[in-house]
Amino acid sequence: MEQSVSHQSSNALRGFRVQAPLVDSVSCYCKVDSGLKTVVEARKFVPGSKLCIQPDINPNAHKSKSSRKERSRVQPPLLPGLPDDLAIACLIRVPHAEHRKLRLVCKKWYHLLAGNFFFSLRKSLGMAEEWVYVLKRDRDGKISWNAFDPIHQLWQPLPPVPREYSEALGFGCAVLSGFHLYLFGGKDPLRGSMRRVVFYSARTNKWHRAPGMLRKRHFFGSCVINNRLYVAGGECDGIHRTLRSAEVYDPNKNRWSFVQDMSTAMVPFIGVVYDGKWFVKGLGSHREVMSEAYDPESNSWSAVSNGMVSGWRNPSISLNGQLYALDCRDGCKLRVYDGATDSWNKFIDSKLHFGSSRALEAAGLVPLNGKLCIIRNNMSVSLVDVSSPDKQVESNPQLWENIASRGHFRTLFTNIWSSIAGRSSLRSHIVHCQVLQA
Repeated sequence: MEQSVSHQSSNALRGFRVQAPLVDSVSCYCKVDSGLKTVVEARKFVPGSKLCIQPDINPNAHKSKSSRKERSRVQPPLLPGLPDDLAIACLIRVPHAEHRKLRLVCKKWYHLLAGNFFFSLRKSLGMAEEWVYVLKRDRDGKISWNAFDPIHQLWQPLPPVPREYSEALGFGCAVLSGFHLYLFGGKDPLRGSMRRVVFYSARTNKWHRAPGMLRKRHFFGSCVINNRLYVAGGECDGIHRTLRSAEVYDPNKNRWSFVQDMSTAMVPFIGVVYDGKWFVKGLGSHREVMSEAYDPESNSWSAVSNGMVSGWRNPSISLNGQLYALDCRDGCKLRVYDGATDSWNKFIDSKLHFGSSRALEAAGLVPLNGKLCIIRNNMSVSLVDVSSPDKQVESNPQLWENIASRGHFRTLFTNIWSSIAGRSSLRSHIVHCQVLQA
């Protein structure tokens, strides 16, 4: 009887494969020095050990989490021979124009420059740089853009804009968090009005997607208050009427939400944030000129008909509590709003005017390192120092600094030739100007 049972058990063992037990690293020859070629030599150094029944065992299975931590601790430094904190102190001093090259050195440098720590440290130490980003519509109707480096006074190339905005009309442009440039809404020549939103990061030099707006719209107004993006009014192809709805985007929540509608439908053509409110001026549904102001604290719109609106021109900007606007076509004379008299009775004149051609037209007015920066269609730049209230800026042309840019004379010659040839409508022009920090 016992013989039959043993015979059956042996047959059963032949029919089933025995699962190999887990091998302890002490008794497994996988951990034995590779110089010991035989089991006999191995047993001299590992007493009581047994032959591993898993000859094809994965050697990584014996590596513990502590060994992986040790391996992570011995990663190569950012700069050979220096601790990482000193290496970072060196890298943050590299000009922003060279950051594209730094990202190509190695993955560790790429991740360092792509993170928030690197640029937050540059900003806290006063090393962050402000660049002017200009979007232009070229002669073929396509959108191109460049960045102006004020340190080297050069225009730097940028990655192309997303395809859906390469020929878009009436889209918005704004900056959030200081280093994210957003493009939103607009009208595609083939698909009509859009609600799409994309943004460019000056830290990664790449484009990213963001949640779309709640309503399709183009030729609308937009502004940024407390790092929130507000849009209002505009038009929509599907409705064939002027919009009065408004919405806000919060980057912290990564979400759009509706705010109070405008009092009347409007297509804004000028807007500015002044004294904590958003002032807009545009055309109503019957093409009449109207103005409104939005207060984010009370979430309400109110009609405006004071002296500020009556003498208001585009482009305009609010800087250090003062409201500035262009007073001439080439941007060589500015007007300043006086809240005490509710009038634009102050002027800042450079006493040097370039002309009134389309190429010399001032299309952008942005703050740059505490100064007013004027950008013209031919990509020439002027800086006005209005940082010190003690200076007599109204009658001091020395506060103006004109920077010759690439293609200035070439564009000027092309402008004259195009006027003679009757092709002035084909010239390129600036659509949006913004300032990013990195």
